[in-house]
Amino acid sequence: MEEVNIVKLHGIGANPHSKRVELALRIKGIPYEFIEEDLSNKSQLLLKSNPVYKKIPVLVHNEKPVVDSLIILEYIDETWKNAPQLLPDDPLERAKVRFRTSFIQQQLFEAMTRVVTCDGEIQAKAIDEVQGKMKVLEEGMKEVFPGSGSPSIDGDNLGLLDIMICSTFSPYKAYEEALGVKILDPERNPLVFCWVKALNELPLVKELYPPHDKLVALLKVVRENALKVSSST
Repeated sequence: MEEVNIVKLHGIGANPHSKRVELALRIKGIPYEFIEEDLSNKSQLLLKSNPVYKKIPVLVHNEKPVVDSLIILEYIDETWKNAPQLLPDDPLERAKVRFRTSFIQQQLFEAMTRVVTCDGEIQAKAIDEVQGKMKVLEEGMKEVFPGSGSPSIDGDNLGLLDIMICSTFSPYKAYEEALGVKILDPERNPLVFCWVKALNELPLVKELYPPHDKLVALLKVVRENALKVSSST
């Protein structure tokens, strides 16, 4: 008898961490229920599912919670063996993907978060840091796409790096409009820019994000709230 899989995702619609998991589920063709959380009034189910960090996203698979977006992505890949695989079989190639994923999350994404949530000198420093990290990322992509002037994206075979790049950069135009800051420069970062552009053309990605104007408004609210918290501490 075929096992019944009941999958629920606790998250926030426009949150990059939630989007990573949503994209992975869609790539794998896994039906799921999305449960929108309000971080100012967290549900009891969220608190019960993630009692340590009390954060989204939380994937609940057959009533068993899995937390942390990167851990969830690997859990999805290991639990649902159908193609496409998010991580390669080869141990060395898998290690390389994990390393680049860690860099995007711990170095680049964290710096970008400070650009959104900070102001003044702190924001200016974060912008410089993002540009430096983007240069490192661009150089690393030359190994991922050797000898390629433009990355070739297989929409039927997306992997973990595609998910990370998509969730971090796909809404870059909304970020630039909301912040008045250049996030993705086609002259400085041609490989990453072409990668993001190709991903954004995929129907799977187009369906994932809210309309541009709505996303800009959401980002402005996030920034305003973060600055209020910062000024009161």
